[in-house]
Order: sequence, then C-alpha cells, then structure tokens
Amino acid sequence: MFLTIPTLLTWTRIVAIPLIVAVFYWPMDAASQNIIATSMFVIFALTDWLDGFLARRMNQTSAFGAFLDPVADKFLVCACLLILVHLGRADVFVALIIIGREIAISALREWMAQIGAGKSVAVHMLGKLKTTSQMIAIPFLLFNGSLFGLIDTAQVGWVLIWVSAALTVWSMVYYLKKAIPAIRAHVR
Repeated sequence: MFLTIPTLLTWTRIVAIPLIVAVFYWPMDAASQNIIATSMFVIFALTDWLDGFLARRMNQTSAFGAFLDPVADKFLVCACLLILVHLGRADVFVALIIIGREIAISALREWMAQIGAGKSVAVHMLGKLKTTSQMIAIPFLLFNGSLFGLIDTAQVGWVLIWVSAALTVWSMVYYLKKAIPAIRAHVR
C-alpha cells in the first residue's frame, strides 16, 4: 500500500520540509515568510489527522503507513525546530531535548520490537499530548507576531515549546519505565 491516498498524504509531510525551509530563503519580507511558513505547517500538520482518518475509513491501513506516519511527523517537527533555532525563536536546549527524545524512543521501540516486547512501549496518551503541544507551539513560533492584535504568538509559542519539552522528558521517562522489565530480561 505504497500509493494509497492516506500514504500519499503522509508523504506530503516529508515533501513539505524543503518547501517550508525554502520560504525563509525566498526574497520577501519577514512577515510574509512567517505567514506562508505557518500556513504551510498547519496545512501539512493537518494531514497527520486526515491520513489516519482516511486510512481507517477507506480500510487502507498498512504496516508501511504505520511506519511512515510517525517518521513523517518527526521529520516535520525536527526540521521546523531547526528552522526556529536558526531564526532565534527557539532555544537550542529545547530542540536537543525534543530531537534527542525522538531518536532515543524510536531506537527503543525498534529494539523492543526485535526482542518481542514492542507492546511495552506502544504509543501512550502522554506521547500524543506531547505531539499536540509541539504541533501548536511550532506554528505560533513560526508566525512570530501579533494574532488578531491580541495574542503575542512568540511569547505563547515560547511557553508552549517549553511545556512540550517538559512533556517530552516526561513521556520519555514513562516509556523507559515501561521498557525496564523487558530490558532487564534481555540484558545480562
């Protein structure tokens, strides 16, 4: 199921990365860059919900889709975090926490699957909450302005990205605790 509609939607998140990066190299004013990059991120982030919905609705779920979906999410989030660090809108420490956790948990899940304990690190609500906070913080930081003349998106985004970093650490600790019994059984 390499070319189903849900899988193609997932691929769009990966294709979006160089497009979003290119916006900040295109010769235009910063406000326009921010609006375009924010709009693109929101549209592509919504494909995360839409591809899952369509896969279930159209009965087109697949092992490949289940693999590609979180990879696409992580690529998009990590690329945007690096853009935000480059622009001085996110702290390097936040990016290291979030990206480091993604690498560590992905490796842990792969290893746990190899030893037959993959269910012990299955996706938990805490991980979904972490992802949701990232998907809200990133467009606020990309926008980097006043929303409706009321909301300073840079400040709100800064708070949310730190909340996301805290949730990132919390979810990593949760997954590691769940994996410890299997790790102890296989490391001797």
